[in-house]
Amino acid sequence: MASENTKVKSWQTQGTGTGFARLDAEAFPTFERGWVWLVGAGPGAPGLMSLLCYHAMQNCDVVVYDALVNPDILRWVRTGAELEYAGKRGGKPSPTQRDISERLIELAQAGKRVLRLKGGDPFMFGRGGEESQSLAKAGVPFRIVPGITAGVGGLAYAGIPATHRDTNHSVIFLTGHDASGKMPVNVDWAAVALASPVIVMYMAVKNLGDIASALMQGGRKGEDPVSIISNASLPQQQVAMTTLAAAGAFVEANEPPTPAIVVVGHASDWRSLLDWYSPSLKANPIG
Repeated sequence: MASENTKVKSWQTQGTGTGFARLDAEAFPTFERGWVWLVGAGPGAPGLMSLLCYHAMQNCDVVVYDALVNPDILRWVRTGAELEYAGKRGGKPSPTQRDISERLIELAQAGKRVLRLKGGDPFMFGRGGEESQSLAKAGVPFRIVPGITAGVGGLAYAGIPATHRDTNHSVIFLTGHDASGKMPVNVDWAAVALASPVIVMYMAVKNLGDIASALMQGGRKGEDPVSIISNASLPQQQVAMTTLAAAGAFVEANEPPTPAIVVVGHASDWRSLLDWYSPSLKANPIG
């Protein structure tokens, strides 16, 4: 233990300056021209970005960003970098996935350092797999920088642990709509219903009534708790509580704000004890 403490103290004396200024001397990976970095910006709060995300924003030539990226994060992009919006929102005019992938390739082949900035994590319902496939096929070099996904970080900000040994040892993550915006038909809802004590759903508010019916038909109990976390980790975060049987009617009557994460199962039971994100903390826009 003593040798480890000595090592830590030696690290603490390295570099110059204090606070974040000490990072200036760190050997961050070089953001080369002609590369695309697919980066997760986290669930919303700027303070939940990674160091590599911030590094990429300080060294890129162009940022191609999604609708779920908090605008307060974009103010940290270096002066002179271009900003290109490529948001996809259900029911609204949006660029196609092919258009976005082709634009990333075009920018990289023009010698730009391209930051593809996504809310949450690029590989968690963020189309990062599809975009990196397109880049790979085009011979464009890329790096993946994971981010905190809303299905974990958003739950934490609501005082809901994604896993807890007294409640659930497993969790299922799934999307609540397909490319057309409807309830996914390729999900085996009967199997999902009883496969895990906790189900975390992205983009599910619109179809929650149909999803709840399918889960109950598969054997899920109607009295199971349901939490709807809107604007997770942001000052305007809201958490609504209902049950699986009442979820559809609740959404129709209350129209919870989106984006939102839906949690089914008794992980929500911990919220009454663990609800730490108080109004005074929400006043800080960094998170």
